[in-house]
Amino acid sequence: MNKETALSKQIEDILVARNLRGMKTVQPALVPGYYLRAARILNKCKGHVLIGTGFPVVDTFETDGPVGAIALYQALEKLGATPVLVCGPPVSQALMADFRVHEIRVGEHQERTLEAFQALYNYNPDAVVSIERPGQAADGGYYNMRGESISERTACFDTFVKNAKCPTIAIGDGGNEIGMGNISEALKDLDITASATCVDELLIADVSNWGAYGIIAFLSQWNDRDLLGEIRPLDILQYLSNLGSVDGVTRINELTEDGLPVEEGDSIISELRAAIGY
Repeated sequence: MNKETALSKQIEDILVARNLRGMKTVQPALVPGYYLRAARILNKCKGHVLIGTGFPVVDTFETDGPVGAIALYQALEKLGATPVLVCGPPVSQALMADFRVHEIRVGEHQERTLEAFQALYNYNPDAVVSIERPGQAADGGYYNMRGESISERTACFDTFVKNAKCPTIAIGDGGNEIGMGNISEALKDLDITASATCVDELLIADVSNWGAYGIIAFLSQWNDRDLLGEIRPLDILQYLSNLGSVDGVTRINELTEDGLPVEEGDSIISELRAAIGY
């Protein structure tokens, strides 16, 4: 195992160490080096990178996903790429004032598929990334961690992933997110209605936001810039909270992610910075 693959394995282990929703359990289903491989794809990007995020919770959106998406957006922008956040209302409307946003909407499947093809043609992205975005189950529906159907509130990002002519990357933490089709067999023992949507590189983490930090660790090292140290999770959480976000577990508007205090995310960033020598 070379140095970079060993570092990737270290990062992969850090990101599932808490095993909050079984990701450590299913980790053996993935070929080690997945964070390294995903980061290599993104490090080459100089054009558009589409970042899908936003998980519907009651009538708003959760903090897990957008925090990582914003952190990755900012890192890629600093490195010369043109990231675009792809999401549906209300998160799309909330973020439009401050970020490039492509809005997707709930609606008739054929019409939405045509819109996805048009967007992919227009942006001609270098990569498509999904961070904590609901993935279609085998029955075509969308389900949350409680097994409740959220199909009526979920715009389809799967179509972007399935039809992209560029590399596709997904980050998930529970089994019901885009990309989890890669390890469908391993997910059978988890109490989840799993996603069937596949990607080129699936990344797992205890909290999906943290998966973005795993990618940024490599981008930091290769570009000789402490991009990880420039992330301010509390500031992003406060920004999202002001726009009406809720914690996906507690369903309360608070400065937490998946029921965890912001200090947990800060701790992960510290561990990753130490791993890459910052």
